[in-house]
Amino acid sequence: MSERDHDCDDAIAQLYTYLDGELDADVVARVEQHLQRCSPCLEAFDFESELRKVIVSKCHEETPGDLRLRIMTVLDRLEEPSGGTV
Repeated sequence: MSERDHDCDDAIAQLYTYLDGELDADVVARVEQHLQRCSPCLEAFDFESELRKVIVSKCHEETPGDLRLRIMTVLDRLEEPSGGTV
């Protein structure tokens, strides 16, 4: 595997966390530098970015209150110091 292939694999692996804004500044800089010089990875980024925009624009349904409450209850149990089980 060439260094370029490794860079592409790394950039693609970081793509979702990059789009979610969950990377530290050093990794963001590396991904952005790679995207500036690699058109196939930039195309993948553009596709994923546009897909997210479409999903956000089409998904306006609210979670029913009872389901939301059940989910929050489960999450609260998981955060308990005893490591609650579901």
